[in-house]
Amino acid sequence: MGDEEAIKASYEQMNNQPVDWDLSGKAVEPMRKQQTTLAGATTISGPGTFMGKATRTLTFEPTNLEGWWLDRTDLPGSLPIRVGIANVWTTGQIVSNIVLRSGNPHNYVRMVEHLISLRMGMGIDNMVIKFDSGDPPLFEQGSLDVVEALNKCGTKSIDKPVQYFTVKEPVTVGGTYGDFVSLAPPDDPSDPQLMVDAAINFNTAIGQQRIQFPVCKELTEMASVARTNTSYAKVLYCSTIGKLFADVRNLGYNKLNVSIASKSRYVNEPRLLHEGKALEAVWHRSVLDLLAAIALIPNGIFVGKIKSYKAGHRLDCELMKQLYLNEMLVPLEEYKEA
Repeated sequence: MGDEEAIKASYEQMNNQPVDWDLSGKAVEPMRKQQTTLAGATTISGPGTFMGKATRTLTFEPTNLEGWWLDRTDLPGSLPIRVGIANVWTTGQIVSNIVLRSGNPHNYVRMVEHLISLRMGMGIDNMVIKFDSGDPPLFEQGSLDVVEALNKCGTKSIDKPVQYFTVKEPVTVGGTYGDFVSLAPPDDPSDPQLMVDAAINFNTAIGQQRIQFPVCKELTEMASVARTNTSYAKVLYCSTIGKLFADVRNLGYNKLNVSIASKSRYVNEPRLLHEGKALEAVWHRSVLDLLAAIALIPNGIFVGKIKSYKAGHRLDCELMKQLYLNEMLVPLEEYKEA
């Protein structure tokens, strides 16, 4: 989907961009056979993302339901929202983010990507996350607070098999800014992994960044400290003209919980340096944004290869939608037999 010639040109640009950190040969944990849920429950709190002066609370609990579920406890009578592409409401207008909604139009949760992305790396198949509003906390440590909370709960196996899915053949969705996202079947169906090749290219100090890695618990935990990145120009916008808009007026961004870059330098200290180069932005893009879209496959785990260049939430979710509209997802066992 998209302009074929533009996608070809972007593929060439990405392939010519050096890989800053190649972890593709890293050994990962074996594929799980049995589904898991949390062994216990825990609660964490922090400033609201869109209501930064208000404290917001998350509670993580085990469940007998399959999948990840978001439960608005402040809306009694509303059903939990299942994490899945069918429940994506929007990917944001002024602030780019994934919003999930189900049933009642008030029954939504914004900025869910930094939570649901962890479904792909933490080895937890079934869970309920309870919210006291539609505005999740925004932590100074990225999603590390969530990772630590989930590790505190621990996991337990349940008597249901894990379902694995892949695509019949390589598929690509291209955008209008030289961006694209591609999915492909695994190189070795007998020993499949989820491999990511992600590249970004910003006209700020962030510049070009590219990493390759297998999705696993260790790298998910490492990358969880990566914060949303923004430009200094957007920071100025939010503090001036942005005050006219409800989504920005009370936005809880500050120099601790987001990474800010001007044209020539970082305004605050970047994280996740490798060989002297800050790679926080591309780790955030790949682990906490891109994998959030892959987590929208509600009834199983995707395995195969992901290639992403300059893309964002809108294109990620469009790809997920097209997978279902074109019936491109198949159980891994069927792909092996074919």
